[in-house]
Amino acid sequence: MINTFIGNLGHVMSIVAFVSALVSAYAYYQYYKANELEKSSWRRFSRVSFYVHAVSSVMIAFSLFEIIYNHRFEYFYAYSHSSKALPVHYMISSFWEGQEGAFILWIFWNVVLGISLIHTNKAWEAPVMIVFALVQAFLVSMIMGVVIGDLKIGSSPFILLRDATQAPIFQMNPDFIPEDGTGLNPLLQNIWMVIHPPTLFLGYASTLVPFAFLIGGLATQRYSEWVRPALPWAIFSTMILGMGILMGAYWAYVTLNFGGYWNWDPVENAVYVPWLILVASVHTMITYKKSSTALKTSIVLVILSFILVLYATFLVRSGVLGDASVHSFTDLGLSGQLLIYMLFFLVVALFFAIRSWKHIPSSEREASVYSREFWIFIGATTLGLMGFQVILPTSIPAWNALVESFGGISNMAPPADQVEFYTKFQLWFGVALSLLTAVGQFFWWQKMDKKALKEALLTPYIISVLLSAAIIVLAKVYDWRYMIIVLAGTFTIVANAVILSKLVKKSTFKLAGGSLAHIGLGMVLIGIMFSSGYSDTISINMSGLTYSNSWEDELNKEHVLLWINKPTQMKDYTVIYRGRQKKVVGIKELVPAKILESTGQVNEAIALEDYKDYFKKGDKVNLVLEENDYFKIDYFQNEVLKFSLSPMSQFNEGMGGLISSPDSKIYLDRDLYTYVAAMNDYEDPEWKEDEFYEVAPGDQFHVADFVTYFDGAEVLTEIDDYVLQEGDVAVKAKLRILDYDVEKTLEPTFIIRNNQVGKLPVVDNELGIKVTLDNILPEQNQFVFKVNQYQKDYVVMKAIVKPYINVLWIGSILMLIGFTVAIYRRFDEFKKMRDKGLE
Repeated sequence: MINTFIGNLGHVMSIVAFVSALVSAYAYYQYYKANELEKSSWRRFSRVSFYVHAVSSVMIAFSLFEIIYNHRFEYFYAYSHSSKALPVHYMISSFWEGQEGAFILWIFWNVVLGISLIHTNKAWEAPVMIVFALVQAFLVSMIMGVVIGDLKIGSSPFILLRDATQAPIFQMNPDFIPEDGTGLNPLLQNIWMVIHPPTLFLGYASTLVPFAFLIGGLATQRYSEWVRPALPWAIFSTMILGMGILMGAYWAYVTLNFGGYWNWDPVENAVYVPWLILVASVHTMITYKKSSTALKTSIVLVILSFILVLYATFLVRSGVLGDASVHSFTDLGLSGQLLIYMLFFLVVALFFAIRSWKHIPSSEREASVYSREFWIFIGATTLGLMGFQVILPTSIPAWNALVESFGGISNMAPPADQVEFYTKFQLWFGVALSLLTAVGQFFWWQKMDKKALKEALLTPYIISVLLSAAIIVLAKVYDWRYMIIVLAGTFTIVANAVILSKLVKKSTFKLAGGSLAHIGLGMVLIGIMFSSGYSDTISINMSGLTYSNSWEDELNKEHVLLWINKPTQMKDYTVIYRGRQKKVVGIKELVPAKILESTGQVNEAIALEDYKDYFKKGDKVNLVLEENDYFKIDYFQNEVLKFSLSPMSQFNEGMGGLISSPDSKIYLDRDLYTYVAAMNDYEDPEWKEDEFYEVAPGDQFHVADFVTYFDGAEVLTEIDDYVLQEGDVAVKAKLRILDYDVEKTLEPTFIIRNNQVGKLPVVDNELGIKVTLDNILPEQNQFVFKVNQYQKDYVVMKAIVKPYINVLWIGSILMLIGFTVAIYRRFDEFKKMRDKGLE
């Protein structure tokens, strides 16, 4: 029976959230304008209205998750993004797989941030919360799904499947509910997709905080006072958004099979650019606090960072990148709303900035080359140019759509090789940035002139050159470009380490945030250079076979064919494919797929034999996503098993074929990264012609090139899953088949009942054979076996050595730690000033 209550609840709550956001904005405006006698009542009413908005927003999220969790496939959202096979943590992922769920997540984080601001910064509450409430009104409008005439406001996640599709079944049975949903995108079935989107959207949401303080400051003519309360939030936003980007990169590395962590996809670029601008704004805001310069630059950058987040949302969710990005969403008719959302806040920000510009204090003092202000300005400019170089080509599809909307024709195309195009610019920007962070830190902490600068940089420079030389020689870095990158990264690490040691000795650790973040930057640069520039594909095709005509020559050369149980040399390793495995609920290790047989129920199988202490033959076991196969690959050196990897694949028609996720062996200095590019499909085998063998017990013969021993036969009194009647004769033959170092036993059965013969063949999917005991010839003491063959199990695999990739991950974590230390310091400063009544 269709449950309409929960959908109606969610829809009503979205309307309540929208109205309460507008009421809250109006109430906070009145609170700001009210005299002292009325302020208390307006503040109370403002908070109550925002709390109503908060509760209704949480109820929207609750309603949608209830629909997903309880498999209410009568709703289009649950049917499109979930299925009964999903464990709870992947149900959470399916919550934000769709556009509407992502907007709800964004709304939720804004509510959390808004309540935090109400209770931590009462002096700025009114102007800041006006901006918050207006933003919330726009966001909630995206999920309202209200239709007024020809005007549609938002796309509701609470629409019924029968109202969203034109399937004929609903004409015959309006109350029809599908048995199951279409499921979650296999590439999102990863633990990082449970935590990456919430982190990224918290980063998106947090960019609103410094923007709201800025607009509040300009509107209330506190042109510079907004910097102190906004700064810790700006650093927090930079850290969280950076963490979200890092998680996305790691998800791509462990889930996607392009062999990397960053592909310069337009959706990746749309997140990367606002983060660059945020980093620049943090540095200029800190500069203003130190020397009362760069305030106007800070204002421009804070506005840009928030508007770029909205622009990124427009690019990703308007459908304009549909042909340019594999990650973009289809257009749900929200592109107009998204454009209005972005333009509204852009116009508001420009209005207040232009109106206040002449009143904004600025320093008339010219910045010296030996001043920290100069180096911060150069660094901010470099970050801006980095963002500019990425966002322009990324926006080409949007430009084409704009031109075409006015009846024009635009033939501009995004870069054909986006990785090469962006990398060749961004890498050199990164080198410049790392050098700036190395030199700039010395200006930041002490006064400098030409002589002092030479003395300060001499020791770090000498150490960096020596370390770089050692790295270049030991790691065999012979490309001059990579040599420069090594030198720049090493110089950044050494110079900032010198500053860090001085800070820790002279003062407290809370001043070390900048140095830690900059050391992390140097490590990231070196890690990117090694892991990308010196990746070594070790799965070289020596057979001369062409695996797929659709693959380019290079792809056929860089993959190796592994027959099951057959040793294959792969550079320093001998590798053996050992078969498919499944994940079983409650068992940490993977279980061989050949001992499990599906019951036909979702994620349920019967054990065909005992497996260690986990289950017995005949037990029912629960699988984790039964459509996923894990391919066990053993790696040997000098005939000693070193480790095993289990890359995952599934054949998914809805996703266009094979979906693969890699598995890696992680060392301190490298990763061995592997994934399956093709596999044998034995779901519907094409059997070859019958082959017959007449053999006597004890004979050795060959079946499909396998050495086979007939060890004899025995008369059975009972057979599994088969009832023998009185007078029946059942004979089971025992065949031992040798496949390299693996011995398999196949036992076909022959049954005689009332002079009629029944045959129970045995199929071995891994060997690709079906054996039937076809006849018994007692006079000759021989048994006749019928054998059918099809393709023996195999995988086509790629293996890549990624050197020093952990330097990248450790550097990224170090950057985040640096941001965290900086947040603590700046928020501590703000609290002290607030408690003194100076905020």
